Amino acid sequence: MMSRALSPTVVLPLLFVVVAVGLALYPLVGETFYVRLMAKIIVLGILAMSLDLLVGYTGLVSLGHAAFSGAAGYITATLILKAGVTDMALLLPASLAVSALLALVIGWISVRTSGIYFIMITLALGQMTYLFFHDVSYWGGTDGISVWDKPVLAVGGWTLLELSDRMVFYYTAWACLVAVYVGLWLLMRAPFGQIVRGVRINPGRTQALGHDVHRHQLAVFVIAGTIAGLAGFLEVARSGFMSPAHLGWHESAMVLIIVILGGMGTLVGPVIGALTLVLLEDWVADLTSHWKLIIGLFVIAVVLFLPNGLVSLLTRGAGPSWLRGRRATPAEAQAEGGDDG
Repeated sequence: MMSRALSPTVVLPLLFVVVAVGLALYPLVGETFYVRLMAKIIVLGILAMSLDLLVGYTGLVSLGHAAFSGAAGYITATLILKAGVTDMALLLPASLAVSALLALVIGWISVRTSGIYFIMITLALGQMTYLFFHDVSYWGGTDGISVWDKPVLAVGGWTLLELSDRMVFYYTAWACLVAVYVGLWLLMRAPFGQIVRGVRINPGRTQALGHDVHRHQLAVFVIAGTIAGLAGFLEVARSGFMSPAHLGWHESAMVLIIVILGGMGTLVGPVIGALTLVLLEDWVADLTSHWKLIIGLFVIAVVLFLPNGLVSLLTRGAGPSWLRGRRATPAEAQAEGGDDG
């Protein structure tokens, strides 16, 4: 009975609702600095959720994921700075299209491999994207691109959204976070999502059932890359800056750490991971100059003692058996066909 009461199908969505409501109410009571920090966390949470779709649900560990958010950010910043485009109705589709196209190219090459080869190919292609923006002066070189104008959504002369306004941006980003979660939550419960789960668990058997494994992996890769592009667009609207550092492998590794820290395959876990890591960094950095060492020890401790991530502290271990490090029984396997965040 206790196990059923703590089913991830129920607990994890409720946990996300709690987190989302908390984020929505925070600007009403929080200081300006921390409201801005929460906005950063929301954008990072969207990026981490997109990677969780690959790592947690599809079993594809990518070390080049930041390339998609970075490319979308560069397109947004370049269109604003050099073309004078601030219309969100043009900027957002252009950014998403570039990230989707880049994900299609990288994914088409990468999904033909698996394991360590997949990791190395995504790393190599991600670094190639990094060097493209780093070495070409048009993109600002190592200095990156700074923009002062922010995206605006206007219809018929009426301004609906002006992202230069701090609160407008905050709740726009929050709405995107909720929309991404709901969209992925529904996707993983659709027939497509069930096939993706089958690909992760047993690719050979899924192929034998008549499903094209590579096609489904590529589709997920493009979806994840497009959502990462949304995070890149929001990051430029938030900070007004984009540099090659946003595309580097260390950025991809940091997002991967956030996913593992919060809890893979839960969707809400990456958001909790982003909250924890950013707030902990802010707190520890004020205490000591060796804050990176403390952060590293904290991450190692979570990996060793909470293999299901921080989300397991709030759900008392609720989660699919593959996250708990053992093989599911036939009954569990059938029940877990619908379990996710």
